[in-house]
Amino acid sequence: MTLFNRPDPPMPSRWLITILLAGLSTLGPFSIDTYFPAFDGIAADFGASQIYMQQTLSIYLFGFAFMLLFHGTLSDTFGRRPVILISLLAFFAASVGCAKASSIHVLIFFRLVQGLSAGAGVVVGRAVIRDFYDPVEAQKMMSHVTMIFGLAPAIAPIIGGGLYVHFGWHSIFVFIAGISALLLLASYRYLPESLPSESRQPFRFAPLAHNYRMVLLSRRFVLLSLAVSFNFAGFFLYIAASPTFIQKILGLGPTQFAWLFFPSILGIILGAFISGRSAGRLSPKRAIGYGYIIMMAAALINFAYNIFATPTLPWAVMPMMIYTIGMSLTMPAIALLVLELFPSIRGTAASLQSFVTTLLNAIVSGAVAPMLAFSHKTLALGMLCLVGAGLISWLAYRLSIKDLHE
Repeated sequence: MTLFNRPDPPMPSRWLITILLAGLSTLGPFSIDTYFPAFDGIAADFGASQIYMQQTLSIYLFGFAFMLLFHGTLSDTFGRRPVILISLLAFFAASVGCAKASSIHVLIFFRLVQGLSAGAGVVVGRAVIRDFYDPVEAQKMMSHVTMIFGLAPAIAPIIGGGLYVHFGWHSIFVFIAGISALLLLASYRYLPESLPSESRQPFRFAPLAHNYRMVLLSRRFVLLSLAVSFNFAGFFLYIAASPTFIQKILGLGPTQFAWLFFPSILGIILGAFISGRSAGRLSPKRAIGYGYIIMMAAALINFAYNIFATPTLPWAVMPMMIYTIGMSLTMPAIALLVLELFPSIRGTAASLQSFVTTLLNAIVSGAVAPMLAFSHKTLALGMLCLVGAGLISWLAYRLSIKDLHE
């Protein structure tokens, strides 16, 4: 690991590390959103069905979820920096493989490798933030990361659509490979190691199994993880169904995905801004409560609109912006509550929480979205049910805390 631990760069400025961690967190979602406009083109090029194309997303998410079980644990053992650098190198190689894919099966394979390597930035980045900062400062930092994180998915489908129209779908994966190469160089140059060697956990099966068991058997961990996962799934349902929602239901073209993504990401940025400004003034539990009020209102408005009206722009996408304001208001606070449950193994806790979220997203992408995307009414009902499940999980967590104190 000498190559990845040296030179050990000095602690960069707060804004530099914020931008770098936001970039690392964004890489995974960016590699999803960028290629959506090319779905039909890739399918036509390979003679593949839409079911096969949907699997290029599902297999990516399953690989992403699987490795989330290990990214944090590996970083607890070997340090944050080596895990991020090795994962970026693997992601770069997989992106080149996607660009050179000669069949849908080869593309699916390299999408799996992309998924296996893309999650390190998300999981380890959270652990890095908590390593460096106290809870209040960490919530502010996570909110800033979320704000910057929100910009990339907003422009990703626009970039992807432009690249596809002018240069073909292969260019999309060349572009993603270039982004990962830049992040690899920047991380090697500027990312310091945040976990001292004396604080690292041994990489042995028995302690590893014990840590996993301890986290997964925690009722509070499970409820918090389900809450944040269902919240995000309510929004991700529309992301997974976006090729159908944009091109079939709304009748737009491959360069017009921004109609869905831009309002949604604007909501994420606004919610993250509110979360950051309220850190230290508004308790995490109250911020989460306000977030649920906003999300439930947005989901109910969206359902009512789709029941009584034919979806047209801009009204069909406005509830997404309202929903994501509430979603991003809750996400930093819930993530910090998860990390505070297990302060000595934050990487492991972050891994398992992200695993739950991504596994649910994979199920939504592979099973729920194909079942519901045939109609705008069923999509709206799906969002309402998913955020309702998130609210039930959060209320159950609050009850568990109350029982603990009594």
